[in-house]
Amino acid sequence: MTTQKPTWIPLLVLIAVAVLALFTTSVPGVMPTEGLDTGDTAWMIVASGLVLLMTPGLAYFYGGMVNHKNVISTMLQSFIAMGVISVIWIVFGFSLAFGDSLGGWIGDPRTFFMFNNVFDHKLSLGSTDQLKFTIPFALFAFFQMKFAVITPALISGALAERINFRAFVLFMVLFCVVVYAPLAHWTWHPDGFLFNLGVLDFAGGTVVHMSAGWAALAGALYLRRRKSHIESNILPPANIPYVLLGTGLLWFGWFGFNAGSAVGANGLAVTAFATTHVAAAAAGLSWILFDVTRGKKVSALGFCIGAVVGLVAITPASGFVTVPVAIFIGVVAAIVSNIAAHWRASSNLDDTLDVFPCHGLGGMVGMLMTGIFATSAVNAAVAENGLFYGETALFFKHLLALAIVSAFAFGLSYILLIVTDKIIPLRVNEEEERLGLDISQHDESLAE
Repeated sequence: MTTQKPTWIPLLVLIAVAVLALFTTSVPGVMPTEGLDTGDTAWMIVASGLVLLMTPGLAYFYGGMVNHKNVISTMLQSFIAMGVISVIWIVFGFSLAFGDSLGGWIGDPRTFFMFNNVFDHKLSLGSTDQLKFTIPFALFAFFQMKFAVITPALISGALAERINFRAFVLFMVLFCVVVYAPLAHWTWHPDGFLFNLGVLDFAGGTVVHMSAGWAALAGALYLRRRKSHIESNILPPANIPYVLLGTGLLWFGWFGFNAGSAVGANGLAVTAFATTHVAAAAAGLSWILFDVTRGKKVSALGFCIGAVVGLVAITPASGFVTVPVAIFIGVVAAIVSNIAAHWRASSNLDDTLDVFPCHGLGGMVGMLMTGIFATSAVNAAVAENGLFYGETALFFKHLLALAIVSAFAFGLSYILLIVTDKIIPLRVNEEEERLGLDISQHDESLAE
């Protein structure tokens, strides 16, 4: 059993938050009921649960792909996000993302500090009440929490098998506050600057997948290569059935992710539900068939990765495009990500589980496809149709947003990695890497 120097700091921080909660909690007023729809509310409760299910799904998806010495640590990095990010979201994370806008760049952390003013908040958001709800505002806040939870968990796949667990938790906290919350505010708050620019992101291609993908690339570059990667001694995946199970949970949960972003049980939710499924199916097939053209066998791992890429790519477009277009998006995204993953495997870039090729590039493909294929015939909120329909403005706005978000997410993530490394060393030492993170970080192991 390995030993670790004890520290009181994390526990004291949590106790301080708990005590602060007692002194900042006010008795909520009467929850608004006029305009509420019970069907919409019921669906959004289910959708919120589905989105949370995606994080355990991601744990199985990633856990099955790493080697047997790192399964528990890799899976725990997803599960710990459910604890850490949920608490941060209550304290000030939701305020940073959806509080009163400070110039379109960030929310005022005082607006919903400690979730005050959430349960009795009016059923609208924005300086002129642009975004109106038929569900309790608190339910919207918890739905959005689940997006904040899974985003930093996605990053862990690029850092697997060499990241210090405590350092990862600190980085996750900093990423949520400095990168995720501003992007959510820019994109989804009615006063956010990308929202007002006219950029469309139905369910998180920009906010979730591009941000996680660029952070993953920054992490892979900063942490450098695993010893096994340098020696070309990569161990096989620990458990392919885990990957299949994780894919199933992700696919199922993604219906809440995308269809839930309609924020109601309506026709738009049905469209998002349909495009989500079709894109995943087409992308899974596209990935394995593209492998076949290179002489590879059809693999369970290939279909699973392809399906997830399709889910990623359709996410920003799911409520803006037609179902046939979703097939095209899935096929193209899978081929692009497959090519990128194949190139990465032959390079010196050690993105352990290809987070950037799959989530980063998948999110970018989806963002551009939204600028090409979005149409007001699907969603009346589309003010400018996509390039495919003869209009250019939306596409060029998406190009601009892609450049801004990419620079912001990559640059700040790299800086946060440096800051984290100064506080807690990011990378485990060579002996800990050899033993595996399950033993060296947690004194637990997966029975073979």
